[in-house]
Amino acid sequence: MNTDVLLRLLTALLILGAGIVAFTLVNRWLLWRARRGFLMPPGFHLGKPAILYFTTPECAPCKTLQRPALQRVREQLGEAFQIIEINAYDHPQLADQWGVFSIPTTFVLDAQGHPRFVNRGVARAEQLLHQIAQVTQERS
Repeated sequence: MNTDVLLRLLTALLILGAGIVAFTLVNRWLLWRARRGFLMPPGFHLGKPAILYFTTPECAPCKTLQRPALQRVREQLGEAFQIIEINAYDHPQLADQWGVFSIPTTFVLDAQGHPRFVNRGVARAEQLLHQIAQVTQERS
């Protein structure tokens, strides 16, 4: 009986590990794809890091979770960076080029507009602040 439980636990851990590896690989592929087909997002101003935020008008998590998180980031960092909001319905080619397949999706861009981080789904303010800090440290 203990061997059966141990086997099930090991199987569950292998599945979990495979999921984590797959998630990491997909994120790296999205960043590679965005860098390869690099297209300057509309409204981006060189010299300031940015959060590129893909949303849609009826996205409930975007309104209730992601926008408040972005507002907290804006309150903490002020004008040191820019937030660029893109409606994926209005700009489907741009969303496709950036590899967006779920909403919300945020990209953290360096001062030259190159993507450094991608977050599929809601990204917490703390996570975005950490990513922005890493991008600005790379610049120094």
